[in-house]
Amino acid sequence: MESITPTEKLLICASSDVSAHRPCFDLPLKRYNGGVRIRFLIVFLALLSALSQAQDSSDKMASDKAADRNREAQESSSHDTRIDISPPKDDAKNHPGSRDAIAGLDIPEASSAPDNSGVQEFHPWNPLKALKDIEVGDYYFKRKNYRAALDRYKEALYYKDNDAIASFRLAVCQEKLGDKTEARKYYEQYLKILPEGPLAKDARASLGRLPKAQ
Repeated sequence: MESITPTEKLLICASSDVSAHRPCFDLPLKRYNGGVRIRFLIVFLALLSALSQAQDSSDKMASDKAADRNREAQESSSHDTRIDISPPKDDAKNHPGSRDAIAGLDIPEASSAPDNSGVQEFHPWNPLKALKDIEVGDYYFKRKNYRAALDRYKEALYYKDNDAIASFRLAVCQEKLGDKTEARKYYEQYLKILPEGPLAKDARASLGRLPKAQ
């Protein structure tokens, strides 16, 4: 039987009835379709991998930014900006009532009050500390713990001489505790500092009802 070359076979397929020679076309068509599918699958997997890597990178950047913000927030918070509401030195021993006034509250018992036992030639100047002492003194005063409040107002004056508010509040505490002489002294001190201040009227009224110094 005479053999047929591939070229002749292709010419026969092209010139003959397509339905009669369909195997001539099916094999290369199937190979072509298979190759297209494989290339499409490779491209699809490559795109999927790229999208996954981009998402991971985005999540990592967001996580790093959040960590940086938290670290900056921790570094910027300073003990100097926090309100010190710890009681004065030996407050629990000298004024046991103050512990009952703040029972159940999360207030540190450590004290940073200055040691007044020795002689000090100069007082430290710390208006911020004085302001914190006044805030804590007001806390005690509202709970009618006048002893503890008085100590904090005195400490405020230690850090800031002639503070008008601390002087007036200290005078009120002294009056509440029955020390009329000291109360008069600090009411007068307030009026020397702010003779026309917002509490001047109250200070003069208090002086009017207190006995005059001998």
